[in-house]
Amino acid sequence: MTARVFALPDLGEGLTDAELVRWLVASGDTVVVDQPIAEVETAKSVVEVPSPFAGVVAALHGEEGETIAVGAPLLEVEEAGAPAPAPEAAVPSGGSGQVLVGYGTTDVTGGRRARVSGAATATL
Repeated sequence: MTARVFALPDLGEGLTDAELVRWLVASGDTVVVDQPIAEVETAKSVVEVPSPFAGVVAALHGEEGETIAVGAPLLEVEEAGAPAPAPEAAVPSGGSGQVLVGYGTTDVTGGRRARVSGAATATL
């Protein structure tokens, strides 16, 4: 098994830390990608933090009520049979696309429509 450490992500707007309100998982629980694992409170709101990994929760870093800095370890997930990740493979692929700032998925759907020039709109 390979242990993957998940650090508290950048929650946006220059916030540097967050208070851990409550854990939504416990050590030994099985989690899936994008499953909420904890609620954290910033100066602006309370948000659920989703897991970027699937596997078994190996360790929780932090107690409820504790302030955790952005980038500090939040939890560890044991991935069964997964090879050790390469440094550039730290960004998860797949998922719902509903993630926090700085932890995007690679599956982007949709996009902008092509712009129509002024000459093309005159003929419509």
